[in-house]
Amino acid sequence: MKQFSKEERSWIMYDWANSAFATIMLAAVFPVFFVGMAGGEDTLGSMWWARGTALARLVLGISAPIIGALIAYKGFKKRLFVSFLAFGVLFHLFVAAQSSWPMLLIGYIFANMLWSAGNIIYDSYLPDVTSKDRMDKVSAWGFAMGYIGGSTIPFLISIFLILFGTADWFPMYIDNTLAVRISVVMTAVWWAIFSVPMIRNVHHKYPVDVPQNGMISGAFKTIWATAKKITKNKGMFLFIVAYFFYIDGVGTVITMATAYGAELGLGDTGLIGALFVTQIVAMPFSILFGKLADRFNSINLIIAAICVYLLICVTGFVMGFGLEENWFGYGVGMVMFWALAFMVGTVQGGIQATSRAVYGRLVPPENSGEYFGFFEIFGRFAAILGPFLYATVLAITGRPSVSILSIIFIFLIGLTILLVGKKHLNLRPAKESAE
Repeated sequence: MKQFSKEERSWIMYDWANSAFATIMLAAVFPVFFVGMAGGEDTLGSMWWARGTALARLVLGISAPIIGALIAYKGFKKRLFVSFLAFGVLFHLFVAAQSSWPMLLIGYIFANMLWSAGNIIYDSYLPDVTSKDRMDKVSAWGFAMGYIGGSTIPFLISIFLILFGTADWFPMYIDNTLAVRISVVMTAVWWAIFSVPMIRNVHHKYPVDVPQNGMISGAFKTIWATAKKITKNKGMFLFIVAYFFYIDGVGTVITMATAYGAELGLGDTGLIGALFVTQIVAMPFSILFGKLADRFNSINLIIAAICVYLLICVTGFVMGFGLEENWFGYGVGMVMFWALAFMVGTVQGGIQATSRAVYGRLVPPENSGEYFGFFEIFGRFAAILGPFLYATVLAITGRPSVSILSIIFIFLIGLTILLVGKKHLNLRPAKESAE
């Protein structure tokens, strides 16, 4: 971390702070608990989980460009960031206090929206803290530190409580429900404490004054002007549309992986352990993506990552279909799930970090807020499509394996658009611009 400035380090540390939510609430502990509360091993649990996730993304997707426009104004960026953080922590505490699955779902939806809204502002700070030629490295290290610290440490504590909370030698009796509640509270505390460097040391360097015709009116005019600029820039437009599809697939894999495994009857402990493998593998591979960006075209790295995700979807289908048809047993299924977890770890952080850096280099720093608002609206609306498709196919077929296979079409659309748009993007870091 000595290679980074104080502002860069503080920005990177926010990934450390907010990644506990991605692991505990989105990917591993809470989804398994919720599926059990809402329906056990039938389709109800993962169906409601997919719908709740889609609703949270829908509301955030609609709000994203407005947030992006507002944070461009002087004094609003940090203020909104702290507000989203504070209310997000409060809704975590709300979730930890609930016993019925509908209330758990409501609390999760609001916590998800606020966490995602904070990430819009976090991403928009990237041009404020570093230069264009360092964005790949800084962005990749953000994801890497998130995986090794923000994801792994709280995750290990959660696994320990779930596995050993009821053991005779443990100083107090902690059943599975209490372990999940403690994990949710720990996520909130972790998020709040490690956000302090970001709040103290990262500042908005390119603010604009509030227009005379009013903040809200000015925000909507800014949204319209930014939308026109994006559509006129062919390279940026094709990239962001491709991002809409392929990042949807990535988000669906993250949010539905453990719910998918639970539907297939794989044990909670094995599923959570597999997700831990993902966190460990993702850290070095995220850094590797940052290093490879100096040698290879960033779009080529994204294309390679999409191809790995296509293989993941096919392998996930084979695993699920084999378990549904009793081609093999629980042991083989769990080994395949762990192999999938390893594969996801090799590309999950890298594709997100590289995408963020590519877009960060394309936008003018003085307009980063509104541009990243559109970046997030594409990302958040994208995350609606995958869970909705999964839930719809599951409702029609009753087969989780077919549901996970359907995600392959989303990746293929993104890959096709990216291949078409590649020739319109000059991706050497020193030469990229928003023009």
